[in-house]
Amino acid sequence: MMVGDGKGNWQDLGGNFLEVLPAAGCTSVTEQYKAFNFASGDVQMHYLALPGIYIIYGDITLFREHLRVQRYDAPDTVELHFSLSGGCTVEDFVSGHRFTFTDSCHSMTFMPEIDGTVNYQPYQANKMFEVHFTLSDFTSLATGVNGTLERFVESLQRKRIACLHEPGLPITAAMHACIRDIMHCSFKGAYKHLFLQAKSIELLSLQAEAFERATHQQPSSVLRSAYDRDCIMQAKEYLLQHMHQPPSLQDLATIVGTNVFKLKNGFKELFDNTVFGYLNDVKLGHAKELLLSGQPIKEVSDQLGYSSVQHFGSAFRKKFGTTPGKLRS
Repeated sequence: MMVGDGKGNWQDLGGNFLEVLPAAGCTSVTEQYKAFNFASGDVQMHYLALPGIYIIYGDITLFREHLRVQRYDAPDTVELHFSLSGGCTVEDFVSGHRFTFTDSCHSMTFMPEIDGTVNYQPYQANKMFEVHFTLSDFTSLATGVNGTLERFVESLQRKRIACLHEPGLPITAAMHACIRDIMHCSFKGAYKHLFLQAKSIELLSLQAEAFERATHQQPSSVLRSAYDRDCIMQAKEYLLQHMHQPPSLQDLATIVGTNVFKLKNGFKELFDNTVFGYLNDVKLGHAKELLLSGQPIKEVSDQLGYSSVQHFGSAFRKKFGTTPGKLRS
């Protein structure tokens, strides 16, 4: 992927890494980290490549609103895109298509080539995560899964631009957990290859299920306006920022400017989970990361606000099927 500032200055962000995916049958994982500081902004990217799958994630902060992008003659891949924070709009001059990637939402796209602009909010930190499947691998995985993916595959076979994108469809707690597992994978060698492959396919499955559900969901919704949806998204962000001392449902509803009914039902509608079910999943996922990094069990329990180590251990075992002590060992 080449990016430019519109004044003839171009920077290669490492898209050619796609051209050196490990051969089929290889069990190694190729890794790179690159940081770019140029006139248009700062970019830090992690690259992971294994047979048929290419993973990229990182941070992007731009100093201007528009960024020119070009990609030609790159291997065809299907991109699973997750906007972890921030967002952007991509305008492709070749096809005339316009794609909007919003905060905390996800999409699936196939773009054989691109020549256009990416529009960001200047000086806003953007975190993104992507999994790219080669066309052959994606087709073999997606064929016959559900009607939504079948139609997507049909577009791929005609080599047409395709996009699965439901406005406002959020990244679920299960997707966040899967992404965290990939980012913090501690396996080596063949085990790392197997783990990343499994997690990438799990993310594809979660997206396929979410798009299929969104396609067939009933039109009735408790969230009747953009304001209602923004209130739920703000509630999620507030919970994440105060996970150690979460407010009551009534207090949270007041903080974000809605009522308890819309908070409870809107949260379930967007995240397929209750308010505190979502918070519990996030807390336990964070606890797992802390334990694997070497922090003591009691320290993790206290840090995340559990009333006792026993309570923490019980919740952890229910979520992951093992105890914190066995995970450490």
